[in-house]
Amino acid sequence: MTAKPAGSIADLRKLTPARVALGRSGGSLPTRALLGFMLDHARARDAVHAVFDAAALISDLADVGLEAVVVSSRVGNRQDYLRRPDLGRQLDQASLRLLQSRKRAAACPLAIVIGDGLSPTAVHAHAVGLLRNLLPRLAADGAGVGAAVVASGARVALGDEIGALLKARIVLVLIGERPGLSSPDSLGAYLTFNPRIGRTDADRNCVSNIHGDGLSYDEAAFKIGWLIREGLRREVTGVALKDESGDGAVRRIAVRSSPRDEAAT
Repeated sequence: MTAKPAGSIADLRKLTPARVALGRSGGSLPTRALLGFMLDHARARDAVHAVFDAAALISDLADVGLEAVVVSSRVGNRQDYLRRPDLGRQLDQASLRLLQSRKRAAACPLAIVIGDGLSPTAVHAHAVGLLRNLLPRLAADGAGVGAAVVASGARVALGDEIGALLKARIVLVLIGERPGLSSPDSLGAYLTFNPRIGRTDADRNCVSNIHGDGLSYDEAAFKIGWLIREGLRREVTGVALKDESGDGAVRRIAVRSSPRDEAAT
């Protein structure tokens, strides 16, 4: 029996955006590999510090049929946001009063919060595209959107306070994820049933890695729609709600073209 030939390093590099087989020059990286690392690091830093254009996002959301309001957390600037995560989990006084004035007599089934998070770049790149795929699925399931909110200086848990004020049964937070060296524009979706201050990550479901080289809008919308439907039906999210969507979609790991792909070996 002929042994199956072992895969080469070149084959491995086709399967992952991770930095493998970069080569060396003496005791250091080749110049091309080093420049590729520096470029990806700069992209990640730029994504964290990118300007969040709430007004443009409000306009784009109107195009998909969502009328949103703008709120802010208690962070004063981007430096505060990075140094004081706790302030990003609390609404400022003006936003608190705004949402209190919109309290409803009855609970709304679903509130959607779009926050800048650690990558405003990701939100502007993918939030509206994802919603274009998600909203028809929600409508087909009878899960109406009761409110939409755009939040600046937002951490994930800010959705708990917003959802509680709006009497949402479940809140969906779309937010920019911490940039990586291969994905500076990754969007995350977090779902919490019966949102209220004090909820923890154990109470949430997360669909992450939504970007061009990760989950497609259609794949992510399928999973998020399933979690919303089942979360409302079972009245739970988090560790009590496992993703059993079983979509059978083929997962893919795409490699973005960059200088490191041509590193000497």
